This record gives sequence, structure tokens and C-alpha cells, in this order.
Amino acid sequence: MTAGKLAVVILTYNRRQEILATLERLATCDGIPLCVVDNGSGDGTASAVAQAFPRVRILRLERNLGAAGRNYGVRQMDAPYIAFCDDDTWWAPGALERAAEILDAYPRLAAVTARVLVGPEGREDPTSALMARSPLPNRLGLPGTELAGFLAGACVMRRSAFLGAGGYEPRFFIGGEERLLALDLLAAGWHLGYIPELVVHHYPSRLRDAAGRRRLLLRNALWCAWLRRPLGGAWQETRRWLGQVRGDPGLLGGVMAAFLGLPWVLQNRRPVPAHVESCLRLLEKDG
Repeated sequence: MTAGKLAVVILTYNRRQEILATLERLATCDGIPLCVVDNGSGDGTASAVAQAFPRVRILRLERNLGAAGRNYGVRQMDAPYIAFCDDDTWWAPGALERAAEILDAYPRLAAVTARVLVGPEGREDPTSALMARSPLPNRLGLPGTELAGFLAGACVMRRSAFLGAGGYEPRFFIGGEERLLALDLLAAGWHLGYIPELVVHHYPSRLRDAAGRRRLLLRNALWCAWLRRPLGGAWQETRRWLGQVRGDPGLLGGVMAAFLGLPWVLQNRRPVPAHVESCLRLLEKDG
């Protein structure tokens, strides 16, 4: 039984039609509270949701906070497990109930990430395939693999772990925002898992700024390395990411933004423990 154990937080911004379609697909989550966090949309998203789905809780943020908007949704919902999806992703029938069973069975597990199937044809997302091949030891004996990360729009997280780690860093906005939170969870002694029997569907929205997202991904990756990796790991990761700029000059804006944030980074630098850095080194060696 999952009554009272689960709630779903859905992040959206200016995607009225997508969020309405996603909520319709989530109708199979009977009895599980849903919370839509509207990141200051200007297209009438919140009003449309309120009219079509009066039982869905809506948080109307005054401006677009990116991934940090999810923090508000988590604080509003008091279920011990919070499932996340975006306005273009939704959970397959039965997946949330099974996720709750797994989190019940493994008390040191902070989050489970689902297998993502893309589009009407249901092709497996390449990230799911990578997670399935994780080289990290499965110390908990999960029915899947252990990870050093998760997918923000396709995971179920223990609420206490999320809040204890501080949620999403507002400065990261969006794009690779999971990495910092994942490292902080691991540093606190939590485990992260990929469970392939759990399924999330993803119909990617056409309303996205691909170039802008790539710049944010680069900036956030550099920030995360500088904030949490020991000096050797931070240097190696910086070299690897800067190597990508040679093939894509459009990423220079991301590099400049990263260096402009250095004063904040240095003030908040907190390298992860040795066991977490060992996991990152193993992943880099494998990948």
C-alpha cells in the first residue's frame, strides 16, 4: 500500500499544452497527490491546470527559478517519498508503487531512477543504458545498479534526504543540476540506485533552447567540479570539459559564466569524502 507514502512534484514553465497532457497521463496515479510547480509561466499554464485538474495542487512562483522550483514543491508535500517528473515526462502505471516498495526495503537508499523510454516508439534513453552498466559496487544488493547520480525528471526521492542535502542549488538554474545534489547525498552517506523495472515515458518538448541549455550544462559541470572535487579530480574534470569547447565555440559563454562565478564557488567549496571521490574516479576510468 502506498497511501500517504508518495506525492508527485511536476515542474513546468510556459508549456501549457504539455503539462495538461502529462497530467492526463498521470491519471493512473489514483490517490497519489500531485503538485505542479509553475515557474512563473506567462502562457496561462497555472490557470489552465486549475480549471482542468481542480484536485492538483498548484504552486505559482513569481519568477522562473529553474530546478530550484522543485524545492518549493517538496516542502509543500509531506509524503516521505517524492516522485519527480517534468511537463514532458510521466510515470508508467505501477512504477510509483514499486518505487515506494524498494525505498521501504532499503533505508539507506536516497533515490531511485527509472528507465526512460522516449517517444511513442518507446526507445530507451541512452542515459538509461549507461546507468544499467554502472561499474559501482552494488553494496545494497539492489534489483538494479548503484549510481553516483540520478535523473531529476525520472526519480523518486526520500524527502528527508532531499531536504537534508538542501535540495537544488538555485544558482545552477537548470541543466545538469542533479550532479551537485547527488554528490551531497553520497557525501552524507546515502546511496543512489537505478531500477530498470521502473519506467518513465518522455516525449521531449519542442519548446526548448538547446544552445542555451548546453552552455548551462557546461557552466554547472565546471561549478560542480570546483565545488566538490578534490584538486586533482577538479583539474582533470575541468580539462575534459574545456576540451569540448574546441568543437563547439558556442560553449565559450558557459566557460565565461563559470569563471565569473568563481568567488561564490570558492566561498562554498566543500570537497567530497575520499569514498565518494573514489566512485567518481571509477566512473571516469570506466567511461
